[in-house]
Amino acid sequence: MRELVVLSGKGGTGKTSIVGSLAALAEKKVMADCDVDAADLHLLLNPAVRHKEEFWSGKSAVIDSEKCTQCGLCQKLCRFDAIDNFKVDAISCEGCGFCSHICPAEAITMEENMAGYLFISDTKYGPLVHARLGIAQENSGKLVAKVRQQSKKLAGEAGADYIICDGPPGIGCPVVSSLSGANMALLVVEPTLSGIHDMERVIGVCRHFNVPAAVCVNKFDINEENTREIEKYCQSQSVEVAARIPFDNVVTEAMVKGIPVVEYSGGAVSQEIKKLWEKVSRLLNSK
Repeated sequence: MRELVVLSGKGGTGKTSIVGSLAALAEKKVMADCDVDAADLHLLLNPAVRHKEEFWSGKSAVIDSEKCTQCGLCQKLCRFDAIDNFKVDAISCEGCGFCSHICPAEAITMEENMAGYLFISDTKYGPLVHARLGIAQENSGKLVAKVRQQSKKLAGEAGADYIICDGPPGIGCPVVSSLSGANMALLVVEPTLSGIHDMERVIGVCRHFNVPAAVCVNKFDINEENTREIEKYCQSQSVEVAARIPFDNVVTEAMVKGIPVVEYSGGAVSQEIKKLWEKVSRLLNSK
């Protein structure tokens, strides 16, 4: 079993569109959407949910009105202004627990939050593990870890050859949780100055965790000079450029229809994505 994580330095590079197409092309695989803060792979794969479970994480303060003497100390000392009229605003509460320690009446307790949901779904392309983090909830790295654990369990049960993960953007905690222990990372990059900078940061994270990386330049023809700069940098870092995908409105059309672009059109974009999967699967199987 080989695990591929598709990453990008920022959102909007076309990462999920490429993952959806890889899901359509690959055989014997499980998909995982590790971008739990803004999951959207399900919009392309049209899943039917067969299992849903709650995700509990983090804590918020709760005031017992029967014990509370309304001394106002918690309200005065809460630096997040989360307590008003002796009630806790769960969205403002950072879960630090300070109020529960200083309450003279011991009227405040810390209770775990129901922070989101984890789903196991069936799609026409195979099983999909995805999640939804609640509004203003944290610990997305922990939820990403649960998504990956469940996808590995499913892949083992199904005898799958690949796990294809749609990773979160950036280089923060969710990315670290998505990347650690993976066999390979595919970085989707746009040929812009910010795209080059973000790519350099993500390559650094991959190197830190000893995860081999390859680069896919999306919309390479909107700035071919920057594309050459990306290729030059990758060559200096011994990172393979696995594909150069041209700009085409057909990608947006496929996205609006909720269909992976390789199934929507047989044009240049689809042909390049097919070549990308051939190269990536070859690299994965050589690791």
